[in-house]
Amino acid sequence: MIEIAAELRRWCADGRRFALAMVTDVQGSAPRGAGACVAVDAEGHVLGSMSGGCVEGAVYDLALEALSSGEVRRASFGYSDSDAFAVGLSCGGTLDVLVRPVVGTAHVVLTRLLDALAEGRPIALATVTDGPPHLLGAVKAITADDSTGTLRHALLDLSASRDSRALLTIGRDGTHRYESAGGCDPATGDVTVLTTVYASPPRMLIYGAIDFASAMSRTAKLLGYHVTVCDAREVFTTTARFPDADEVVVDWPHRHLRALADSGALDGRTAVCVLTHDAKFDLPLLDVALRLPVGYVGAMGSRRTDAQRRENLRSAGLGPTELARLHSPTGLDIGAITPEETAVSIAAEIIAARTGAPGNRLKTTRGPIHPGRPTGAAVPSAS
Repeated sequence: MIEIAAELRRWCADGRRFALAMVTDVQGSAPRGAGACVAVDAEGHVLGSMSGGCVEGAVYDLALEALSSGEVRRASFGYSDSDAFAVGLSCGGTLDVLVRPVVGTAHVVLTRLLDALAEGRPIALATVTDGPPHLLGAVKAITADDSTGTLRHALLDLSASRDSRALLTIGRDGTHRYESAGGCDPATGDVTVLTTVYASPPRMLIYGAIDFASAMSRTAKLLGYHVTVCDAREVFTTTARFPDADEVVVDWPHRHLRALADSGALDGRTAVCVLTHDAKFDLPLLDVALRLPVGYVGAMGSRRTDAQRRENLRSAGLGPTELARLHSPTGLDIGAITPEETAVSIAAEIIAARTGAPGNRLKTTRGPIHPGRPTGAAVPSAS
């Protein structure tokens, strides 16, 4: 989508009639992954590619059919040994493709998506790729704060929005399958939703070039973060000590964070981990961090250190609202001792802070494990 976004945005602004074909699933080897798009307008102009030429002709025909009928089309393309002239992929893989005319709500949703891409704002597109005919092709654009469009059922909207925001937070595409209730509505089948995320990975900023930072950078990469380790002490702050980090920066932490904020590189997905527990670094850094709209600010240290730190920050002018955002001592109480265990503890708290979960043991809780997606709830068919 990104490579054709600018021209596609012009098509939307001009009111041009077109269909959008999207790869919804890939099995085996294929040139493009799920989310790759081709657009075809009513005059036969084409934008984009999804197979490097193997199936574009067939997709082109499907798009014109969708425009003519106003209906969603689906197809699978794979290599066929039995038919040398069959449409397929010479690389041996299989592509599932969904084609829909971009009209009505779909046009509004796509315009919102393309506007966000033009402005560099993170956004996700949720598309029903399999399920009852009345839901197939339904789309919804989802940001961290709001959404546009509908998947045509309240429960599906709720569940898909929650799951899509989780993917948006980590900057990854994903597919979710929502099961219908067992037999209570025979007209309803399972529903599959593909979420395509258009966002750079979230940032984790780790301040303090210590052994805990090394473990934290490895854990953060596993969770999909773009990881920066920063410390003013050049002798400790080396790529050899932090091979998992995307960036290793020698600078005063508060100056580094202020520069990132001024450049617009931070957002509500950003996690700031202060691991030095050295007042000359921590206090000016936290004074900056707690005034920024980042998603998480955590600081390592004992309870005594935390109490003194909070008092110093109050003296520096931070109020109750800013101090309430400080996760200190950082991490969940899981009995962590080693740097690796501590990194898991901190990562768990970051996830809990993002989702609003209390961090309780699941065996002591009741109800659905994933709130907003009640067990066995159906997605009713159209009446």
